[in-house]
Order: sequence, then structure tokens, then C-alpha cells
Amino acid sequence: MATMSADGIRIDYDDEGSGGPPLLCLTGWCSSRGRYDALVPVAAQHRRVVRFDWRGHGTSGDAGGDFGVDEMTRDALAVVDAAGLEEFVPVSASHSGWVAIELRRRLGDRVPKLVHMDWLMVPPSQPYMDVIRQLQSEERWPEARDTLFRIWRGGLDEPFLDPIFATMNRHGAEMWMRSGREIESGFVAAGSPFEALAALEDPPEVLHLYGQPRDPEYLERQEEFAARHPWFRVRRLDAHSHFAMAEAPEQAVTAIEEFLG
Repeated sequence: MATMSADGIRIDYDDEGSGGPPLLCLTGWCSSRGRYDALVPVAAQHRRVVRFDWRGHGTSGDAGGDFGVDEMTRDALAVVDAAGLEEFVPVSASHSGWVAIELRRRLGDRVPKLVHMDWLMVPPSQPYMDVIRQLQSEERWPEARDTLFRIWRGGLDEPFLDPIFATMNRHGAEMWMRSGREIESGFVAAGSPFEALAALEDPPEVLHLYGQPRDPEYLERQEEFAARHPWFRVRRLDAHSHFAMAEAPEQAVTAIEEFLG
């Protein structure tokens, strides 16, 4: 299916399953809705699932110029309207979480809960930000991208990762440098996803599902945040890559269904 964004750009989306509240799957930078290929058939057994490609990504139309989180939010709203989603739960991959938060801010109770997957919830480390800044360099972006690829693989050499990385490799300097800019600006503006969520006037219930990093301290920091903010929950899945929805789809759907209740 396809719809037009507020900017007149074609946004392609899939609509599967039935039951509510529906899930709206948001993919990451330089990715496509194929990132959810393993999760959607499992999730659609329980409820309606809508997923789409951002402008300039996947099969959607060319972006026609620069864009960022504001334009991506307009893409998401176009799909929400076209699919007739009165109430829905965003399931965001990595930094598309900024769009999910913005959807809650704009639509209020129409977005009763948020599910974030594989996101850096805490303030970023200096080494991480160094890579993100390298990603914005015309000379160094391929090196930074490859560094991220090594981290995201988590030591795995599994077939399910091949189409994900193939899609990412189809994007060149312009999109990768844009992603670095938008990732950095999100952290600069908000500090961290934790701070952005806590700053909402009425924070919804939030679930974070992830596989990496496996560092126990990262889980402990999230559990400490949850103890101070009862609306937040976290679950580390039995996954080692940056793509928990592809590596452990059954576990992810089980956790989401328990969360939605």
C-alpha cells in the first residue's frame, strides 16, 4: 500500500493482521521495513501490524532533499491517517524512537504505550559520540559505518543479518552523514531517551527490549531508572546483535504481548 506524506512524497506501507491496539513499526536510519520481516508474521497472529519505509528508504519515494526527525514524523502521521489508526502502539527500532516520542507528544492518548527496541537509552559515551561525529565526515563516514556494523553484528555471522546489512549498504554518504547528524542532534537536544521520556507531560508506559550491549551495567542503569519511574520497563532478550526483532522475534512478541496485556 502507499500514501502521500504532507510533503507530497510517496510512503509505502504494509498492513497485516487484526486486533488492537495495532502496532506501528518504525525502522531505523538506512534500513527498511524488511527489518521487521521476522517479527511481523508472529505479531500479526495477535494483532494488527503496520510497517512502512521512511522517505528515501526502501520502496518509498525519493526524499527530494534534506530531512530529519520532523519530516519522518510527518511520514508516520501520513501512514497513521491512511491506515485509519485511531489508537496504536509504536514499536521503534533504535533512533526512530525519537519519532515515537514525538507521536506521543502530538497525539496524546491515541498513543497509549511505547515499545523501543535496541536503543541507547542512557547518555552516550564519548567513544560512541566520536563514531557518530565521524559518520558525518565526508572522508570518514565509511570507516564509521563499518565500525557500527562490527558492533551491531555482536560477533554473529548468521544469514538473518545478510539482508539487513545489504539494505544498509545500498545507502551512500548522503544518508549516512544525515543519520549521524540527526542522531547527534537528538542526544544534544534531549540528553538521552530517558530524559526525553521523563520530560513528557504525561509519560506513557514504556517497554525497552534489546540484545546488546550485554554489559550488566547497562541493564542495571535501566532497572534503576525503572525503580524511579514505574511507567518504564526493560527486558534484555536472548540476542547478541543490534537487531533483536530479527534475531529473537518470538521473544520480542511475547514481551510485547505481556506488556500490552
